[in-house]
Amino acid sequence: MRLLETAARQAGDVALSYFGQDPETWFKGNKSPVSEADLAVDRFLADRLRNGRPDYGWLSEETVDDPERLTRDRVFIVDPIDGTRAFLAGGSEWTISIAVVENGRPVAGAVFCPRREEMFVALSGGGAWLNGSRLEVSAQRNVAGATLTGPHSIIANRDVKAAGLIGTDILRSLAYRLATVAAGRVDVGTARGGPSDWDLAAADLLVQEAGGRLTDLSGNSLIYNRARTGHPALIAAPEALIGPARDVLDKLIR
Repeated sequence: MRLLETAARQAGDVALSYFGQDPETWFKGNKSPVSEADLAVDRFLADRLRNGRPDYGWLSEETVDDPERLTRDRVFIVDPIDGTRAFLAGGSEWTISIAVVENGRPVAGAVFCPRREEMFVALSGGGAWLNGSRLEVSAQRNVAGATLTGPHSIIANRDVKAAGLIGTDILRSLAYRLATVAAGRVDVGTARGGPSDWDLAAADLLVQEAGGRLTDLSGNSLIYNRARTGHPALIAAPEALIGPARDVLDKLIR
């Protein structure tokens, strides 16, 4: 766990050296932005983590995928800068996300938000923590009055409002969005179909260890380090809210 936390903090320093400095930026085939900062952080983490655990596989948003990872017992799954749009716009909610996955599920994770000086960490069976304080998901049990974080098109939807869900601020880092659920700041988090392993793995463990769940719309937990890294629409919430939230959001986020 110490390796992940230290690497995330140091990667944050690398990212901050580019923050607000108008880094060179271009667009990927899926029209999402990537900058020289993303690649610099990726290089740093690859060096730090792979040298620290040479027997682990590697999957990162900014590294060409090597299917050799599928043969490894443990795999690092990394998003060098989750929320690149926020990073480039001068926002504060972008994060560095690192997970270790074993047998398809995360066993250790760190989500670091440098601009807010928030270090979220989780260890399978060891709880979820924010800057040394234990995390728990909210005690909310009813959809009516529950807070919701997700895409603007979802939280502003009339059906969502009619069900009594209360939209919160837009967070452009999906990992951070889910971390706020783990921290009990928001009751329900959601994402449309399309996120990848690196967006989710570390934050998934945070939610789980804080007493909640991250599931697809059938209520299934996610499996990581498969040949295909994409995932369907998702809901993160306390166990009691997963079903009721799914009933409201199902058709909206598919």
